[in-house]
Amino acid sequence: MRIIRYIKENEKQLAAVTNENRVVDLPYTDFMSLIETARRENRTAFDIIEQIAANGDTQPFEGLHLTTPIDAPEVWASGVTYKKSKEARNYEATQGKLDRQTFYDKVYEAERPEIFFKSTAARTVGPNDPVYLRSDSNWQIPEPELGLVIDKEGTVLGYIAGNDMSCRDIEGENPLYLPQAKVWKNSCSIGPSILLKEAVSDPYELKIICRIYRNEEKVFEGEAQVNQLKRTLEELVEYLVLDNTIFDGTVLLTGTCVVPPNEFTLKDHDRIEVEIPGIGVLNNPVIQSKAVQTI
Repeated sequence: MRIIRYIKENEKQLAAVTNENRVVDLPYTDFMSLIETARRENRTAFDIIEQIAANGDTQPFEGLHLTTPIDAPEVWASGVTYKKSKEARNYEATQGKLDRQTFYDKVYEAERPEIFFKSTAARTVGPNDPVYLRSDSNWQIPEPELGLVIDKEGTVLGYIAGNDMSCRDIEGENPLYLPQAKVWKNSCSIGPSILLKEAVSDPYELKIICRIYRNEEKVFEGEAQVNQLKRTLEELVEYLVLDNTIFDGTVLLTGTCVVPPNEFTLKDHDRIEVEIPGIGVLNNPVIQSKAVQTI
């Protein structure tokens, strides 16, 4: 069972998608309202939705105007959690020489994971919305990731697909430039649905697929499985909430293991698909930001 929101009469309508790919509207203002009702009634969100779906009218999923399934107050991200990510970061840090160990090796092996702030609701876009290329970078890629939807205590409520847009040249120039390499307008997308935790027997069996199209011709495709993670999902959440204020509906992206070739960079009018079977396809066109000149 997965949760979506779509535009209905100019408003965001919370809904559930059944295993038969039928959509049933839910009588809640947002995802957290559903979770709070389930807790108050000592039930699971899955149980509530099954009851509503059994007695409610349904409609086809195809053709709905989807939006973000949740207005995540904050999106955080994890870095160097997969071996492939470590190798890519080392390539950046050594300008392609790979002639020495770097701090990325240390992070990969360290007890403490890398956790960094990625986005706010205002910077985060959803299905079919454009993601932007930063105007002062010449080497940019998508980072397809499994996201965890959590509450303020760090309890995992569901799973979502995410795209952590990244500037490889800015990050490689100096690690202190990480915020600029990661955070700008429309630099993060999430969606198209939230797969309820109760509907997933083993999140490590989830697969992450990324496809990039240029002039609607596929120029890259790669995939990985979450079980390739160096760390556990619980470990990443524990470090995020440690001595921190976290808000209900926060999303934690767990890192990428799908990296385009080192010579690849996104271009204006490309299109990115991040697919996690069971969650769906997060589709975003790419737009080049224009540099703002100051006087």
